[in-house]
Amino acid sequence: MTTSTERWIRNYVDGEFIDPDPQRSFDNLDPTTGALVGRVHEADSPMVDRAVAAARRALHRGWADTPVRERAELLRRAANRIEERFEEFVAAEIADTGKPITQARELDVARAPANFRAFADIAAAAGQESFLTDLAGGRQALNYAVRKPLGVVAVIVPWNLPLLLLTWKVAPALACGNAVVVKPSEETPSTANLLAEVLQEVGLPQGVYNVVHGFGAGSAGELLTAHPGIDGVTFTGSSATGTHVMRTVAPRVKPVSFELGGKNAAVVFDDVDLEEALTGLTRSVFTNTGQVCLCTERVYVQRGIFDDIAEGLAERAARLRLGAPLDPATTTGPLISQAHRDKVLGYFELAEQAGAEVIAGGGIPELGTALNAGSWIEPTLWTGLTNADRPIREEIFGPVAALIPFDTDDEAIALANDTEYGLAAAVWTNDLRRGHRVAQQMRVGISWVNTWFTRELRSPFGGAGLSGIGREGGESSLHFYTEPTNVCVQL
Repeated sequence: MTTSTERWIRNYVDGEFIDPDPQRSFDNLDPTTGALVGRVHEADSPMVDRAVAAARRALHRGWADTPVRERAELLRRAANRIEERFEEFVAAEIADTGKPITQARELDVARAPANFRAFADIAAAAGQESFLTDLAGGRQALNYAVRKPLGVVAVIVPWNLPLLLLTWKVAPALACGNAVVVKPSEETPSTANLLAEVLQEVGLPQGVYNVVHGFGAGSAGELLTAHPGIDGVTFTGSSATGTHVMRTVAPRVKPVSFELGGKNAAVVFDDVDLEEALTGLTRSVFTNTGQVCLCTERVYVQRGIFDDIAEGLAERAARLRLGAPLDPATTTGPLISQAHRDKVLGYFELAEQAGAEVIAGGGIPELGTALNAGSWIEPTLWTGLTNADRPIREEIFGPVAALIPFDTDDEAIALANDTEYGLAAAVWTNDLRRGHRVAQQMRVGISWVNTWFTRELRSPFGGAGLSGIGREGGESSLHFYTEPTNVCVQL
């Protein structure tokens, strides 16, 4: 039996929250202190079956045939309701992730209504392809494409930007007439449930949005991706997990959209505005404690300004303030868990073994409060490493970067592209011609010039190599979340 004082995060299936089973549950911990936030009900195989069946019924009850203008209007109402409950989402995001309140407000939660509004507009304005084909004897045929919902979509989101990435996927899926079963990260389950409340409040038909909680292999994640009733999978997370999901869906040849890991490079040329570059690098290396797939972990600096960039970035790293998330002065939160901190610390050891010089950070901070029990780590910078070293080749996913000098444009491009990943790159230069030329030669999904994390929601987003398959954003999202039928009519 559960008690009234326990905070439970429950599965949400067919329009209702399911009473939890205390025998099948796990802890939700605050990464800033390690304290218990609540208990999460882990979905078993029958629960996943219920969620998929509910989503299928919702499609057959008419959601898939609802006019796109009505679906778009519902998304806009959801955006309004998220804003009305804004501080609830902020509190839930902070409790799960420990990130500073300023970031939770300005990035994580602010993007949620923006995602809903953007995809409402994109779906409502989308057209259809049509072609008039000349045939023999002066006849013609009209070919036009009818896009229909993909069906029941498994939406699997990570712990680093849980609400932002959840709404990035759910909004276009719903706009296209799909039903979804969401599996949030076991580390950050709360905002998926809050979104369920919001969608229920704005009138989304029951069964269109479902949430099952649990882990990956051997738990809700694998049960969901392997389920025969799932028509497609959209996943953001590690490259290793992505390959596992791909093996799971391969026997049924289900369409997938993967945004996976990154080992992103920044290239800094000696003609750059130093302050502008240092400000941008501080953001791209340390935002969200480095736990963003787009963060920079490799910084290639033209030799003439290498010392200036190294000293300036180290000074800025030292000025970052680690502390309680509700303190407006806090700039940097903890890592998501003790297990993840152990992984990052393992790379600190590897860097030391490879002969790296630590020019900032390098260990666990002493915060002098109850925060010491949290998953804290110092923002860290290295010099003295090369592209042959493991800390340069493997994704670390923490507030760390290595600085490496280069001499020529061609050398910088070769160094930046010397990776199995291909998600993002940033080029810093005052020569706009050089910026265009170098950015276009980066083998990545998105290449910034003199900026970082600037997003246009109508543009295609995704990675290459170990960084993923497919693109989402704008019409790319509409193409993934729909299946086209070409109709050919001889006139």
